Amino acid sequence: MDTIVNKRLYNVFFLTIILLLVLLSGCGEKEELNSSKDPEMISEQIPSAAQEIFAMDTYMSITGYGEKCEEAVEDAVEEVQRIEALFSVGNPESEVSLLNENKELVVSEDTAVVLKQALELCESTNGAFDVSIYPLMELWGFTSDSFAEPASDEITSLLDKVDSSKIEYVEETKKVTIEDGQGIDFGGIAKGYTSDRIMAIFEEYDLVSGLVSLGGNVQCYNGKVDGSPWKCGIQDPDSADDILCVVSVKNKAVITSGGYERYFIDETTGKKWHHILDPKTGYSAENGLISVSIISEHGMLADGLSTSLFVMGLEDSVDYWKEH
Repeated sequence: MDTIVNKRLYNVFFLTIILLLVLLSGCGEKEELNSSKDPEMISEQIPSAAQEIFAMDTYMSITGYGEKCEEAVEDAVEEVQRIEALFSVGNPESEVSLLNENKELVVSEDTAVVLKQALELCESTNGAFDVSIYPLMELWGFTSDSFAEPASDEITSLLDKVDSSKIEYVEETKKVTIEDGQGIDFGGIAKGYTSDRIMAIFEEYDLVSGLVSLGGNVQCYNGKVDGSPWKCGIQDPDSADDILCVVSVKNKAVITSGGYERYFIDETTGKKWHHILDPKTGYSAENGLISVSIISEHGMLADGLSTSLFVMGLEDSVDYWKEH
C-alpha cells in the first residue's frame, strides 16, 4: 500500500464539523453497471456474503458482492484479526506492545506504513495527531477501561513524553526506537488502515461491490451493485438513534470522530471526559466541536484527520482544509 505524503496526500473530499461546517467536493468514479435495470433484479443476480465480528473494541460488519464474495469476506475477517494482533495495546505480544515495553523494535511492513503516516500527520497538524499519546491514554484509563480523572501534576509529568518528534524510525531497516517513558497507540488510525486493507482484498477478488463498517468508520468499494452510490448516514451526536445527514459516495471512506463515542463521567465532579485527548494539554479536547467527519479515498488518512481536526477546533480546521 502506498503511504500518502504531505502535500500529495490530502485528497480530502468532505469535511463536516457538526452544526458548523459542511464542505463537499466531487470525485472520479469507476464505470457504473447498467443502472437502467431493476436494482433488486441486479442484486439477486450477484452473489453476496456478509460477516459480523467484534474486534478493535467495536462491532464490525463486512459485506461483499461478486463471484468470489465468500472468499473475499473470509479473508477480510482474517485481515481484521491479523491487524488487531499487531496493533492492540491490550495484547502484550502485539508489535505495538513489544515496542512500548522494549523501546526499540524492527517492525513489520504494516506497522511501518501506519507509523510513517502517523508521523506525517503529526507534522502537518502541528502535533494535533500524535500516536505517542499512549502514556496519557493509559493514565486516564482509556486503555484499560479503569477510568479516573488524574491529578494535574500527573498529567503535566507526562506531557514531554507525548512528542512524536522523539520517535526514531529508520525506513531502510524498519527499526523504531522510542524514549523511556514513551509509548505508541494506533487507536486513532488503525481502523482506517484496516478498512483500506479490506478494500485491497475486495479489489484482489474483483468484487462488484462491497461495504465495511468498523464502528464509526465506513468504507465502500465501488457503488452499489446497480451502480448507484452508497448512502452513508452520519450520526447525530446528540442522539444515537438519529441521523444528522446522509452522503452519497463511491470508493470512499466516511469516518467520524466525536467526544460522544467513548467517555466517562467523574463521580466526584460530574465532569464528562472523552477519549480524544489533546496532546498539548493532556486533557480531553474542548473547543466547541461535537463531531468531525471526513470523506476521502483513503481510510487511514480520513481516520487520522477526523481525530486531528477534532483536536484542532473549527478555525484551525478550516485553515488546514484550505491549505491542503
